[in-house]
Amino acid sequence: MFVLAKPVEAVDVDLERYTGKWYEIGRYGLFFEQGMANVTAEYTLLENGEIQVVNQGYYGGPGGLKGSVKGKAWVPDPEEPGELKVQFFGSFSSDYWVIDLDEEDYSYAVVSQPGKEYLWILSRTPQMDNALYEEILSRLNDWGFDLNRIEKVTQEW
Repeated sequence: MFVLAKPVEAVDVDLERYTGKWYEIGRYGLFFEQGMANVTAEYTLLENGEIQVVNQGYYGGPGGLKGSVKGKAWVPDPEEPGELKVQFFGSFSSDYWVIDLDEEDYSYAVVSQPGKEYLWILSRTPQMDNALYEEILSRLNDWGFDLNRIEKVTQEW
C-alpha cells in the first residue's frame, strides 16, 4: 500500500526568540558543509527587520581549518514568519522554512523547504538528547524525508 508523506509546513516563529546561536546536530550535507564539524549558525535580528546569518564550522574535524559564510535572511510575508528566505552568495536566495520547533523554550528547530532538498536539525546546545533526536527523526520520516541522507554532525567543544 502506498502512503503519501505529509507536506512540509512552516510553524509560527518569534524571530526575536529564534535569534542567537544554534548548533547543527544533523543535516543533509551541502557542498560547502562536507566534512565540517562544530558547525554553528548565529542569527542576529537587525533594525531593518532582516536577520544577519553567520554559519561557521571546522573542516576535517573540530581542530581543522575554520570556515565561515555570512548572509542574510528575511520574511517575505509577515503572515508566515516561519517561511523565511536566506541569501548567502550574490543574488541567489533559497527558502528557509522552520518546520519543527520547541515552541516553549526554542531549544531545538528543524529547517527545510517545500522541496525537502535541504535539512538541518538545530539545537541551542552542542548535544541533543537522543530520545528527542529520535522523535524528530520520526516526524521527519512521516513528512517523507530520507533519513538515510541525514548526517550526524560532530560537536566536540
